[in-house]
Amino acid sequence: MTSLRKLGSSDLEVFPLSLGGNVFGWTADEATSFAVLDAYTAAGGNFVDTADSYSAWVDGNSGGESETILGRWVNKRGNRDDVVIATKVSQHPDFPGLTAANIKAAADASLTRLGTDHIDLYYTHFDKPEVPVEEIIGALDELVKAGKVRHIAASNISPERLRESLEFSDREGLARYVALQPHYNLVSRDTYEGGLQDLAARSGLAAVPYFALASGFLTGKYRPGTTVEGPRAAAGAGKHLDTERGVRVLAALDEIAQAHDTEVATVALAWLAAQPTVVAPIASARTPDQLPPLLAVADLELTEEEITRLTAASA
Repeated sequence: MTSLRKLGSSDLEVFPLSLGGNVFGWTADEATSFAVLDAYTAAGGNFVDTADSYSAWVDGNSGGESETILGRWVNKRGNRDDVVIATKVSQHPDFPGLTAANIKAAADASLTRLGTDHIDLYYTHFDKPEVPVEEIIGALDELVKAGKVRHIAASNISPERLRESLEFSDREGLARYVALQPHYNLVSRDTYEGGLQDLAARSGLAAVPYFALASGFLTGKYRPGTTVEGPRAAAGAGKHLDTERGVRVLAALDEIAQAHDTEVATVALAWLAAQPTVVAPIASARTPDQLPPLLAVADLELTEEEITRLTAASA
């Protein structure tokens, strides 16, 4: 049984791979989403990441589809206490922004869709610098005191605003961020490494990176000279294909994957999981068949030399 990892200063213990729920109600229908969730939890997984806005970008969707499917699955399986549910606020079409009133209304809407009385980890999805951190933290603290949220976290936030938020929480004795969800992977390191990572390390925050596989580029599925199908894949994976860095990273991943008799995606996730502050990278699977290389990160430990090699290739 894979050992769980402590999430920052919280009392949450999570599997070293967080299952992304962005595909539920989008590229995975309800039955397939249930099958993916069943396979993930059967393998020991317990950490599911969603957001109130998933998947409002799809024609005919209004946002909240992912939470609704996750809520139905949890209630059908009767396993609420075994699953750490993370969701987010600020991007739902009906609940945009981070005013205190909106945070509280959005949380209630998420709880209804999830069919539960508490959210384990509640992220501010995209920071809104026009709203004072005092208002944001104050509203999140009220949710914690009301028992609707266990722990709070931030995603897509600047080091300055994160520092300000932590200082306010500490000064006023209010709920304090325990985790951070940055855009971070082998070919996108600039947003997180440096200021944010240093602050997370100093403040005891856990990092739960999204786009951990660079929209599929780090699965090795796309190679220079191949055609990337679909606009989202082209914008995500496609942009790394013809860069020197992308070619170097794939070459290093191929060799290390071969040495461990494992998949390229598993090695890319293992590099991420080995970085300071990172507790659980997020990756999503449209079908149960896509899960094994993701889950395998729990059992793959790279050598220092392999980690250094990948770091250098991706510099």
